[in-house]
Parts: sequence; C-alpha cells; structure tokens
Amino acid sequence: MSTENAASNNFIHDVIDEHNASGRFDNRVHTRFPPEPNGYLHLGHATAICTNFAIAAKYNGKTNLRFDDTNPTKEETEYVEGIMNDIRWLGFQWDELFYASDYFEQLYTWAVQLIKDGHAYVDDLSQEEMREYRGTLKEPGKNSPYRDRSVEENLDLFERMKNGEFAEGSRVLRAKIDMASPNVLLRDPTMYRILFTPHHRTGDKWCIYPMYDWAHGQSDSIEKITHSLCSLEYVNHRPLYDWFVEKLAIYAPQQVEFSRVGLNYTIMSKRKLRRLVEEEHVDGWDDPRMPTIAGIRRRGYPPAAIRNFCEQVGVAKSSYVMMVDMAQLESAVRDELNRVAPRVFAVLDPLKVVIENYPEGQTEEFAVNNHPQDKTNEETRMVPFSRTVYIERGDFAENPPKKFFRLAPGREVRLMKAYLVTCNEVIKDEEGNVIELRCSYDPESRGGNPADGRKVKGTLHWVSAEHALDAEVRLYDRLFNQPDPDDVPDGGDFTDNLNPDSLETITAKVEPSLSESDNGDRYQFMRQGYFVPDQSSTADKLVFNRTVGLKDSWAKAKK
Repeated sequence: MSTENAASNNFIHDVIDEHNASGRFDNRVHTRFPPEPNGYLHLGHATAICTNFAIAAKYNGKTNLRFDDTNPTKEETEYVEGIMNDIRWLGFQWDELFYASDYFEQLYTWAVQLIKDGHAYVDDLSQEEMREYRGTLKEPGKNSPYRDRSVEENLDLFERMKNGEFAEGSRVLRAKIDMASPNVLLRDPTMYRILFTPHHRTGDKWCIYPMYDWAHGQSDSIEKITHSLCSLEYVNHRPLYDWFVEKLAIYAPQQVEFSRVGLNYTIMSKRKLRRLVEEEHVDGWDDPRMPTIAGIRRRGYPPAAIRNFCEQVGVAKSSYVMMVDMAQLESAVRDELNRVAPRVFAVLDPLKVVIENYPEGQTEEFAVNNHPQDKTNEETRMVPFSRTVYIERGDFAENPPKKFFRLAPGREVRLMKAYLVTCNEVIKDEEGNVIELRCSYDPESRGGNPADGRKVKGTLHWVSAEHALDAEVRLYDRLFNQPDPDDVPDGGDFTDNLNPDSLETITAKVEPSLSESDNGDRYQFMRQGYFVPDQSSTADKLVFNRTVGLKDSWAKAKK
C-alpha cells in the first residue's frame, strides 16, 4: 500500500521534526500499536492504527505490533489472531511483532533493581485499604504501614510472591514515589499483582503479572520506540512513564498524547459493545451494525475508505475525545465505493411489468457498462431482457404528484439501456393493491433512444422476471437513533436509544450476473445504494448487506 500521503500534517509531525532537528533519536521514527488482546478492535482503534503506521511511513520509519498481554484473565489467542487480521485488512503490515509477555523476565529483573534501589516495596494492604490510603484529588494520601520494609524483606517477599507462596490479592509490589503528589497516579502505584491464572503464552510459569503502567514504558524502551503515541487520557500517566525510565536509567522514548476519535450514533466502549452482544441486541461482534472492524468489514466498508477518513479527521489534542459526525465516515465510504464499485441492476421492492406487445418467449441481451462513472473503463456485461420485467414499486404512481417523472398510467419512461415503455393498464388485487402493470414498448427505441429523438424524462432500472434471482437483502442502518447513545434520562440505559429500524430484511430480485459474486465484492445497486455479499451468501442463496445508501438519508431527515 502506498502511504506517501497517508498522514496529513498534525502537531505530532511538529514534535518529530523538532526531535529530528535536535538529533534526539538520531533521525529515527519508530512507533508501535499496543492493543490488549481482550476483545475485538473497533473504529477508535482503526484511527490509532492509521495514525501510528502513517506517521512512521511519512518519516520512513517503522511500526511494531505489540500485544499488551499482562492480564491473563481476559486475554485469548482468538483476539490476537483477530487483531492481526484487522490490521492487515486495513492495509498495514507491522515491521516486528512482540508481546509484553516477551519481557516478563526483564521486567521482573528491573523490579528487583527498583527494590534494591529503595524505589519499590511489597504492600500487604487490601484493595479497599489502598483506596482509603490513596487520598483524594484535594487531600494527600498517607503512607502504607508496610512502606518502610527493609530491602531484604521486600526482596524475600517479592520472590515468594513469584513462587506462588501467597494467596491471590494478598500482596502487591508498589513503586515508592510520593503519597502526597497532586498527581494521584504517582501515589505509590501498583507494579505487580498476584494472579493464579494461566497465561495464553506463558502458561503457568508466572503467578505475578505486571500492571500496564509498569510494563508499557519499559516495553517501549526495550524496543527502542521513539514516539509512544497514545490517547489524551494518558497525559497524567506520562510522569510515571518517565519516572520508571529515569530510575532504571534505560533508553527513554517520548510519550505523545492525542485526542481519541469518537463517532456519533455509536459507542466505542468495549464493555458496552460486549453487552450488546451478550444481551443479543446484535448478532455477534461482526454484526454489520457494530463499530468493530469485523463488523464494518462484513458491512462492506472498504479499507481505503477508513484510511481516507482517518486522514481527513487528522490528529488533534483539544479534548479527550474528538467527536466526528457519522456522516463524514459514510461520505468517505461512498466516495471510495463510487470509485470502485460496479453498477448492477437489483429491484428491492418488485412490481411486475408485462410488455404486452413484446414477443412471447423472446430474450435479448443488452450491454451495460459496469463503471459508467469511469470514462476510462469500458468494461461491460450482458443483461438479459424479456417480455416481463420487475421495476421498483416506488417508480410507479397511479396518481403521480407534481414533478414525478417516473411511470404512471399513460406515461412513457425509459427502461435503462433497453426500451421506452408506456403504461396502459393497472392490475389490482381484491384489496386494491397494485400487483401488475400492462405496458407496451417502442421497438424502435432499442438502447433507450427513440428513433424520432423524442425526450423522455424518466429512466428506471429493471430486471428480467424470467432471469431474475431471488436475494435476501439486509438493509442496515445506524444502530442508535440518538447522536449520543448515553444521553438518557435518570435511570435510563444506553440501550434505550437503540434504533428499532437498524435492520430490515427483504427479498429482492437481482440480475443473474450476481450469482457469481464473492464475499468482499462490492456493488452499487443502481439508484439504491452500495451492497456487499454477506459471508453467508452462496450461489444457491444470495444474501447482500447494504453498506450505505447513495445519499445521507439521516442528514435529510434532520432538516
């Protein structure tokens, strides 16, 4: 993938340019993406991935993938493999692959060093007692009664913790910093806790596991990361990040924080996404309504559209979360699909049209351009035509309103690329519903152009009834009907704002060429929107997911 223009200018470039000018990192740029393998990545992670890889590419640098696997109670190999697939799907390839668990031995050695230097101690306080001793944002904390243990006692206890001699939760190793610090994170933070849980890579070798703030900076240091890019919520963590590096006297990366990207009409909380799955509000983590990368991939979002969206949004540091309108993402998706998706005929709400003066049993084919928007691409396909076709029910009005230029009694319209037809008779069922139209055609208008040059305003897409295939079409829309799903009255829940119309399933009639569609192919259903075959689709049972409509129907509805 070309990443020459993958990252727009942003303040991180200024930081790097300054470092390059001073020679701090010998003109190197080495970033990393460090997900915890405890769930599926979502669009918020996608922006972080694009930022790390694009910035490194801009400076001809490198990007590591490192799994922050320090909590064995939540992490699984399934998530590791899923995350790697997601990154590759987005169009990136890491330079080196690491795990925080690769560094367990080194982290333990460094923890022993901090104990010997008087910068860490074993604490017996319970979690509740530690919270009480920590103080508040306005009041300083107080020292643990175990804070002044001797180096020898701390070394002995820490080794016994590692050897599994103490109960889970009975002791922790804490850094000895300042219980009166205005930064609560510097009030003797926990470095290790006891967990008797097998690890997905190290098995039962360890029963003490490092906390994120202890493992993260040191992992960056080991890998010689230059710029540790993270979200603004970690600004208060940076003094601790730097403190550990300084006390150990090891290589010092630079932590740089930027705003997370949020989208309206959705959520980016793993906990809440998990609830949606577990409470069966959606059909799994890859439900096309979910903001997970697995979900948007199944919905048909092109990876190039996600990269373009991230470039358009850019990088900021004005707030913890930079909220972006979902319409901007959908616009990026439309722009990319408009460029690459072939046009095909599909009728979502079929109405039968019988062309009475067309020869019975006759079939002919019309060449239709797959990419009419691209004048340099002349690729065509043959679409069959017969005496009976389907058109969209919405393309007919028995009593047409003003400026309705589609089919109506006595009116002539163009069947795209085929013929001009005129509606002569409307057939209804016993309840008065229109079930069929009887029309006639002009044999001299083949290709949709009448021999006498008369002008016809309406042009409709269609499918031949004799050749049409049935397809299950899933019309996906936004999962929530409020811009902020968490905006609920007291006592309410974010699930109260779920959009009841986020999925409608219909049976459509589609042209026969779609029998050869594969998962990952993307199409524009003419005049309808963009669609992709679902992963469950087969030649015998076609299933399509709507990726996005041709226009922003939500923006129109809000006016």
